Amino acid sequence: MEIRTGIRDVGTYLSLRESVGWIRLTRAQAQKALAGSLEVFTVFDGEKPIGMARLVGDGAVVSYVQDLIIVPEYQGQRIGSMLLDTVTRYVRKNMLPGTRMMFDLMCRKGMEEFYLKHGFTARPTKDLGPGMIEYIYKYPDGSTEIRNF
Repeated sequence: MEIRTGIRDVGTYLSLRESVGWIRLTRAQAQKALAGSLEVFTVFDGEKPIGMARLVGDGAVVSYVQDLIIVPEYQGQRIGSMLLDTVTRYVRKNMLPGTRMMFDLMCRKGMEEFYLKHGFTARPTKDLGPGMIEYIYKYPDGSTEIRNF
């Protein structure tokens, strides 16, 4: 297994997302997401892409792990841990000296233990409230609607 950085291939990204049953994106969404990432980490088995993580944020105050994906047939082989450890090392190496950064993520239900093992804190805590989310839909006519679960 090898992790390569900087690969921003829309087809690979969409294929990996589809392999785990995530919400479909348009090619334009995928391209914009990849272009706006601080870094993209892709795991290969030979020349076959089998996983990916995107790092988003400003790289100074907040960095956010987005889209940590391992294709189902490779899950359970510690590849996700290897990928997350690589992302974490990247963030630590690229932080500004003498600063503190929020390193965040939102995980799929049932994956909390995985991230706890890697040093993340589940919210809410005594001092931190719960995470919040809002889904905004934009229609072809330009109007928007908020639809939450």
